Amino acid sequence: MQKQIKYFIILLLFIGASNSYGQRRKKPQNLINYDFKKLHFGFTLGINELNFNIKKSSNTLTNDTLLTLLSNSQKGFNLGIVSNLRIGKFTDLRFIPTLVFGERNLNYGFIDSNGVSDERVKRIESTLIDFPIYIKYKSARYNNFRTYVIGGVKYSIDVASQDKINDEGQEIVKLKKNDLMGEIGFGFDFYLEYFKFSPQIKLSYGILNLLSKDETVYTQSINHLSTNGWMISFTFE
Repeated sequence: MQKQIKYFIILLLFIGASNSYGQRRKKPQNLINYDFKKLHFGFTLGINELNFNIKKSSNTLTNDTLLTLLSNSQKGFNLGIVSNLRIGKFTDLRFIPTLVFGERNLNYGFIDSNGVSDERVKRIESTLIDFPIYIKYKSARYNNFRTYVIGGVKYSIDVASQDKINDEGQEIVKLKKNDLMGEIGFGFDFYLEYFKFSPQIKLSYGILNLLSKDETVYTQSINHLSTNGWMISFTFE
């Protein structure tokens, strides 16, 4: 995850530096009245990588059969609709309901009394409907370019949650349906001839414990399970 974020940050900085260098001279502005609109709309699409924060149960430390418990992140994609309300010269309030497809794996390593190891992977797929509210703080516009930072909270519903189903002995790791996350990010606004294009990266950190406990070793070994991840998005407004 850190590599992808680092490359994206370098790319954004390169684009921003190149754009600023190319606009040292005053040029005609695109969408000159755009920032004076009280309300405008758009859409966003991108990729994400979800993972888990795991706090192991104290029983794990005394469990001779369970040796390792790790979370493995996976890539997904997202699509959302943008609603932007101008509340100040450099400040916007944004509501971006988003459909997110993601996946995470929990990797368990066991060893039996004969010293034979057994690796088991619990694959967890999620289809999330996110309802985030952000405050966007923007720099002054220079020609057709500006930078911004963004932060807020989002409520998330996992419509693929298996919390209430009967697993029929399959020992599924079940997640609760509802989640609450804090998010922070940054990006660039590019004012093109007919629309505004904004590449952006956000980091998410889950607040709630998502684990639905049962009597299996897969959940008894975990005390707290929450979401973290990152999202790279490209917005057209």
